[in-house]
Amino acid sequence: MSKRVCVIEGDGIGREVVPAALSVLAALRLPFDYTLAKAGYGCYQECGDSIPAATVAACREADAVLFGAVTTPPDIPGYKSAIITLRKELDLYANLRPTRSLGVPGYREGVDLTIVRENTEGLYSGQEEDLGDVATAKRVITRKGSERIARAAFELARREGRPRVTIVHKANVLRKTCGLFRRTAFAVAKDYPDITADEMLVDAMAMRLIRDPEKFSVIVTTNLFGDILSDEASMLVGGLGLAAAGNIGERGAIFEPVHGSAPDIAGKGVANPLATILAAALLCSYLGEQEAAERLNRAVASVIRDGILPPDLGGSAGTQEVTRAVVAAL
Repeated sequence: MSKRVCVIEGDGIGREVVPAALSVLAALRLPFDYTLAKAGYGCYQECGDSIPAATVAACREADAVLFGAVTTPPDIPGYKSAIITLRKELDLYANLRPTRSLGVPGYREGVDLTIVRENTEGLYSGQEEDLGDVATAKRVITRKGSERIARAAFELARREGRPRVTIVHKANVLRKTCGLFRRTAFAVAKDYPDITADEMLVDAMAMRLIRDPEKFSVIVTTNLFGDILSDEASMLVGGLGLAAAGNIGERGAIFEPVHGSAPDIAGKGVANPLATILAAALLCSYLGEQEAAERLNRAVASVIRDGILPPDLGGSAGTQEVTRAVVAAL
């Protein structure tokens, strides 16, 4: 039975790297039916809405979504971030950010960890207030949100045979919010006696990720902390050009490269498509095509070993050259 995949190219290099990923998926000949939808700043300029209701509906109806990159201008009152809106509308509470060493010259070897980030609350709850000389943001941490993200982390660890989950927080200062997150996560850990649960303050984790990332396996944390730590972790293995993410809920999922729309290089044919291709591998795994996902991951690693690298990884290969190399490696 075919799976329905909604495709959103978005803005800037999203319109280059998403077609690249689709051409790689086509080479796998998977039972996927694709539909296109619009979102982002270009969509806003075209129809006055960065994330039209029709796009939200198409994402709800799909089995999974492949999302490119969108521009979110800071100077338009009331402008909605397309990806944040979709995360909330579809209740995609778990953001999974795998970080793996793929052999990029000059970067760390032996890194193999996943950051599991709460995706719907925290300081990204959207509850801000401008009072003139004072502006405030409300940090929302709930028991429900903390419990389900902790359970997602422990389930991932069990499914992948990982021995350890590290709970990251700042409960020594943020006693109420991080305190609730910490207590709830350790309560969930009791249901997984086969997995070791430990903890670390977020500032110490930022240091340890640089010093000895090889010692970590699964890290679970709150929204803002996870956003920062996962970008930091990506620089250990090659940067955002290799960073893919899955936004996963009970009834839907969106897979995306973590990088932005990069308007400065859009249309020049030099954008790195590998993060989007790795996002497509995550999508394949989610839809039950595990063998295809593994083939894609191996193909990307093979291309990197062969030195066919885009400019952000120290090479000179363009978007199409890298894409053709991945297809050939398949």
